[in-house]
Amino acid sequence: MDNEKIYPAKLSAGDEVRVIAPSRSLAIISQENRKIANNRFAELGLKLSFGKHVEENDDFVSSSIQSRVEDFHNAFSDKNIKAVITVIGGFNCNQLLRYLDWELIKNNPKIFCGFSDITALNNAILAKTGLVSYSGPHYSSFGQELYFDYTMAYFKKCLFSEASFAINPSEKWSDDAWYKEQKDRNLIDNDGFLVINEGEASGTVIGANLGTLNLLQGAEYFPSLTRAVLFIEDDSESLPHTFDRDLQSLIHLPDFKEVKGMVIGRFQKASQITNELLIKIIKSKKELDNMPVIANVDFGHTDPKITFPIGGEVNLVANRNKIKLELAKH
Repeated sequence: MDNEKIYPAKLSAGDEVRVIAPSRSLAIISQENRKIANNRFAELGLKLSFGKHVEENDDFVSSSIQSRVEDFHNAFSDKNIKAVITVIGGFNCNQLLRYLDWELIKNNPKIFCGFSDITALNNAILAKTGLVSYSGPHYSSFGQELYFDYTMAYFKKCLFSEASFAINPSEKWSDDAWYKEQKDRNLIDNDGFLVINEGEASGTVIGANLGTLNLLQGAEYFPSLTRAVLFIEDDSESLPHTFDRDLQSLIHLPDFKEVKGMVIGRFQKASQITNELLIKIIKSKKELDNMPVIANVDFGHTDPKITFPIGGEVNLVANRNKIKLELAKH
């Protein structure tokens, strides 16, 4: 990355947050879930506003490139907006990359937060401008009525405070379609982080959704892996063989040798990736032998989830008797 790091100002009560839809449309979010989400932002003391085109809904459950780029640029150019949060993920926000005004983004740094498909924007923003952005809950995520405390706590730790903080495992997690049935939830006891390779590392956080990150390979939008600590996760479509080859593709990049460590988010049950299989996949790749690797961390497509900085600094200690994951500069 040629650009010097830019850290956006943190949030405070009274700030305005703009909701935009660079992937799928707000039209697919129920009124009930929107009401819950709006109340959660109000509890934080934040004022919400919405992009002009967020309700547009085409054959791809999205909107035109022009509409999405316009909302993106309007959000970053508006001096009153302190943070930009995405409606939800999807499949197509990489369509926007050639049309974004990177100088506008660089000259108007502010918090940008989302996950899943938004990984393409997170990492491209870092590569093109040096601006640190955030992998964390969408606007739609805030529509979760129950068991949102852990997600909210880490959202606040990362986006309202300058202080470094440790990431600790949630007590319980879920992999249910809460957006369809808010009351009928299935919580699973959390066994904590899984140490696959021992070691210690400090470096720059790169990554998030693996399949989406790999869409940037070979393009000007892929960030440098120098001193990187890779945070990677994937969704229910990532079966063991898919995850294996997607990870192998990343390992083949010329500067992968500069990677210092790896943190893997929790897999959805439908992925069929067990701890045993994941260990086999990681241990099969000699390029990973000399770096710490931990898994089952609370980010990705299960709940709850942390918020973490793409481009921020992390310290990782992964030993059998001690596991420490701390976000330093964020």
